[in-house]
Amino acid sequence: MNRYPVWKYIVIAVVVLLGALYTAPNYFGESPALQITSGKSTVKVDSAVAARVAEVLKAQNLPASEVTLDEGASHSVRARFTDTDIQFKAKLALERGLNTDPNDPTYIVTNNLLANTPQWMQKVRALPMYLGLDLRGGVHFLMQVDTKAALNKRIQGFQAAIRSQLRDTNVRHAGIERVGDAIVVKFRDDATRQAARKALADMAELTFVDGTSGADLTLTASMSPAALKAALDNGVKQNIATLSKRVNELGVTEPIIQQQGLDRIVVQLPGVQDVARAKSIIGRTATLEVRLVDETVPRGTEMSASIPFNSELFTVGKNVPVVLSKDVILSGDYISSATASFDENQQPAVSIDLNGDGGRKMREATRNNVGKLMAIVLFEKGKPEVLSVATIQDELGSRFRITGMGNIENSTELALLLRSGALYAPMAVIEERLVGPQLGAENIAKGFNATLYGFAAIAVFMIAYYMLFGVFSVVALAVNVLLLVAILSMMQATLTLPGIAAIALALGMAIDANVLINERVREELRAGASPQAAIAAGFERAWATILDSNVTTLIVGLALLIFGSGPIRGFAVVHCLGILTSMFSAVFVSRGVVNLWYGRKKKLQSLSIGTVWVPGQATK
Repeated sequence: MNRYPVWKYIVIAVVVLLGALYTAPNYFGESPALQITSGKSTVKVDSAVAARVAEVLKAQNLPASEVTLDEGASHSVRARFTDTDIQFKAKLALERGLNTDPNDPTYIVTNNLLANTPQWMQKVRALPMYLGLDLRGGVHFLMQVDTKAALNKRIQGFQAAIRSQLRDTNVRHAGIERVGDAIVVKFRDDATRQAARKALADMAELTFVDGTSGADLTLTASMSPAALKAALDNGVKQNIATLSKRVNELGVTEPIIQQQGLDRIVVQLPGVQDVARAKSIIGRTATLEVRLVDETVPRGTEMSASIPFNSELFTVGKNVPVVLSKDVILSGDYISSATASFDENQQPAVSIDLNGDGGRKMREATRNNVGKLMAIVLFEKGKPEVLSVATIQDELGSRFRITGMGNIENSTELALLLRSGALYAPMAVIEERLVGPQLGAENIAKGFNATLYGFAAIAVFMIAYYMLFGVFSVVALAVNVLLLVAILSMMQATLTLPGIAAIALALGMAIDANVLINERVREELRAGASPQAAIAAGFERAWATILDSNVTTLIVGLALLIFGSGPIRGFAVVHCLGILTSMFSAVFVSRGVVNLWYGRKKKLQSLSIGTVWVPGQATK
């Protein structure tokens, strides 16, 4: 009656072994390390860079435990050290040895921590959980928003809007130019100037002043003080929103992204292990601009030719040097989606979808420029890098591709940056540091002790009250904790104090299912059922109650996960996972242990499940 088929025991054994395997890495600790990644999109990290890193360390007599090339998503070189003193010295040595220009580094060297997990475990992705800022620390960025660039971008937008509005209303002008932070429009007569005033009346953010310039009449447009302040405030807020999206796509839990002062943003990523990857994604401005190539400068003569007033020379990137018009056809503001893809030659590319306004601007710009060259420029930390220079083959619309990405990792990373939204203004990382845990060791010790003592108290009570069935319940509870930690480790979740509290709570909630089962078995015994029948009925009839109670609790956990934020979401994740693992362990594992113990006894005379009170007698 109470027998599992062999395959169910195999399933239980495999699950427990996998749980033990993916829980084990949390006990090996970590070693200080350095991670070297590329500081430019066109510079790749390969085995030659790894050899160069080893040579620099050897020349400076800074021994590394190992230097390895990680060819994953980050494409980095990692050097492991025995202590932090050597780590910090090696960081300075590598920054000097790998970069010829410290103000424009080719390679980024960042502090990191590498797990001491054995290699065979790492190969099966058995890695430890991350710890949050309150337990281990994380990475801290203080970023400065380039307010001048934000203002410049806004003025450029107004300049393009004025030109477009006057063209659409058939108001002829004698030229539009920017003078400082103002836009000057020239006219031949006053009637045309007044017509222009009327056409531009809807631009409430601008103030217009009449004037003269030689023989021409002028209309000078400048932003009002309120509009200036609003533009800067909106720029910082948009950057915060963009950074939030990027952090979410990095999979970081419980991040802190907030404004500090008028033009600074604090970004804290708790428990991040791949610091260089985070800096690469967050530190880049990813401000995309589409511009036309100035074909008045013959290709190949850019370095020696005279650059026209409304153009500028670019020397970094692909197909450079190249002279591009200062007029921006399209910026990252109009990008609605960006995905990594392949072109017709099966080479990595990025497919970009534009919103309605962006598609209209792209069609207008390319309709009359078929056959001409168009460049896509990526601004990283205020420094431009030409991604591609291509010939406009046909009129482009709301969807186009960036080709020549080199490899799929580059296209995936660029798509992530563009998909996360365009930064309103470039930012520079003015402070980067690893945040040490504040009372972290004490918090970890207290959290661990609370969970351990709670488990011990539950075990003592269950064994004392339910005897052998209590032992079975404790085994199931231990499996539940093992599976919960294993899943969190497999998910590479960030464990914080709220997460530890959720684990402790999961212990108390998980034992409820065993209590329901044990009490149901007792009721069947009181009703006169045989021990074997009582076991079968106890598990079967308690299942409905267990399912109902856990589903309602899971609904609450999902509500916290969906509508909560920060520590609340961290708590909710562990809480929901704890419910799922408890249902498996309390019912499936618990019954498997009971069946293994009692299933072979066909004529079972009694159960060791504490005192069962039956009218007129007490049985064990």
